Amino acid sequence: MQYYSYEMFREDMKELVSQIDFNPDAIVAISRGGLTMAHFLGIALDLRRIFTINASSFFNKVQQEIQISNIPELSGNQRVLIVDEIVDSGTSMEKVHTILSTIYSHMEFKTACIFHKPTATFKPDFILREAKDWVEFFWEVDIIKSIREKE
Repeated sequence: MQYYSYEMFREDMKELVSQIDFNPDAIVAISRGGLTMAHFLGIALDLRRIFTINASSFFNKVQQEIQISNIPELSGNQRVLIVDEIVDSGTSMEKVHTILSTIYSHMEFKTACIFHKPTATFKPDFILREAKDWVEFFWEVDIIKSIREKE
């Protein structure tokens, strides 16, 4: 198991901002993992058009059939960045990318993640780290830990 700290995240977001080369009009966060990324990137790129889409395939650390919901209304944008914290199998990111590209065929979509597994079926445009093990993100671990400490 690998712990991913806030400090690592902060440095990675700086790196990601320097890699993004297409000036997006909007960001679509795959919920929940992409929400923290979208928030930070929205501030760094001075974007207020931040949208979410739900793509769930992991339940109790076991991957199951992907479920997509909450497809955002993206009309009026030309370039959209889709973000998620990890591309594990690639199924979620690939399906979200396919759905949005089909609905909004006139838009340019690029994808970004913090962690990517080399065995994934989908390779994002921007990748920061390779996932070698299960990753525990600070936004999951730290909040649960602080709640338990108060009990």
